[in-house]
Amino acid sequence: MKKFNGNRKVISLVALLALAGVVSANEMQDLINALPDMGNIRKPPDKMINTRPKKIQDLSIWDEELFQKQFLASYGVNTEIEPKLTAVEYEQMQKVLDAMSEDDDSAKAEKLLLKNCKDSSSATFEFTLANIYFQQDKLDEALKYYGRAVEQFPNFRRAHKNAGLIHVRNGNFEKALPFLTRTIELGGHTSIAYGLLGFAYGSTENHLCAESAYRQAILLDPETIDWQLGLARSFFKQQKFGDAVSLCNTLIKKKPDNADFWLLQANAYLGLKQPMRAAENYEYVNAMGKSTPESMTMLGDIYVNEERWDMAADSYLRSYELANGAYPEKALRAAKILAARGSLEQSIRMLNRVAEKKSSLDKENLKELLKLQARVAVAGGEGGEVVTILEEVVEVDPLDGEALILLAQHYGRNVPEKAVFYYERAAGIEKHEAEAKLYHGQLLVGQAKYTDAIPLLRRAYELKPRSDIEDYVKQVERIAKTRG
Repeated sequence: MKKFNGNRKVISLVALLALAGVVSANEMQDLINALPDMGNIRKPPDKMINTRPKKIQDLSIWDEELFQKQFLASYGVNTEIEPKLTAVEYEQMQKVLDAMSEDDDSAKAEKLLLKNCKDSSSATFEFTLANIYFQQDKLDEALKYYGRAVEQFPNFRRAHKNAGLIHVRNGNFEKALPFLTRTIELGGHTSIAYGLLGFAYGSTENHLCAESAYRQAILLDPETIDWQLGLARSFFKQQKFGDAVSLCNTLIKKKPDNADFWLLQANAYLGLKQPMRAAENYEYVNAMGKSTPESMTMLGDIYVNEERWDMAADSYLRSYELANGAYPEKALRAAKILAARGSLEQSIRMLNRVAEKKSSLDKENLKELLKLQARVAVAGGEGGEVVTILEEVVEVDPLDGEALILLAQHYGRNVPEKAVFYYERAAGIEKHEAEAKLYHGQLLVGQAKYTDAIPLLRRAYELKPRSDIEDYVKQVERIAKTRG
């Protein structure tokens, strides 16, 4: 076999002893564990790692020595619940193992095994062939022969376990669950079996079962970080935020440079309504140089809610930079949030950064940039140049109600007739009718045309009932009566 090097003769000898019933499965595991240099066993090749779904690559156990030892031990036989070999079959298997160890000829071993894979033969042949395919990263073939081994011998625990491992690696969690649970039912109470069961349950949104499985895995193996992180995530998904925070503290003490722990704990703090504690975590991750566009956007949102405008803008800009400007719509969203909160200076900072790559923006993002620049300029009383651009936007898209309203707001200061023209055009667009009539009514109130304003304001309230609009309409009606 080409995938595993070193200790071949020792492993082959132990496997033959087990197949012959000379040693038990537990004794074989002890012998495997005692091998002098497991470092000679290669980690899975890059191809094997890269073909796993991204989510599965988060699990580090595939490269752990414990996993490799347990896989090699699976060549042994548990004579109490798994198939035995007849004397003739034993001779055939000896030839297979000789080819695997002495000649390093997996093709010859495969040919011998295929010859002996019959319904009337021991399921050990199918299982051994499946193991070879597994080590060669031929996962579909491996699953086929693990399946045949289970059909021939339904209690074949090792076949159930390895089939479950493959389904997890492939990201087929629903298919993995019955194999992993059956492995445990048959006595396979290992940390890897429980841990992968927890991972599969978590990936299928069954977080209560995931929690139970991860707890068992940690009980058997308290050192593997994967299981503790999985348990913390299951806490979070169940909204057990206090438990998640506490467990993340333990994980952070063990590996303070692991950004995942800090980010998960930050999310848990948000669940506990402690945003500034979460902000501390996000800031620490950023100081480590491991922040993500998502984490910095979240930090910016926290600072907006806390009215820390400069810090919010810094965070949003950092998010934009981390994404290399790939998502201008997110930066524009941030600028819009800041402008809506009256933080015009910080909003302008965001817009100027996006405008640096103006030529690469698509039509929708370009329109949004122009409209936001106009909104900020109008709010600051400096709308001249941007208004010209907005008129171009309206010319390109006559149904852009937001641009029409922005133009109307600009002209409302000095050219009210033109403002009315744009408000009426915007009111003809169903999505913007309420806003246009509200602003149009406010314009008329400013001109002391109270009677003319009332129908517009009432219509705006009918379309979008709000207590502040209701109060405003009543106030205008009272003034209109006193002036009547």
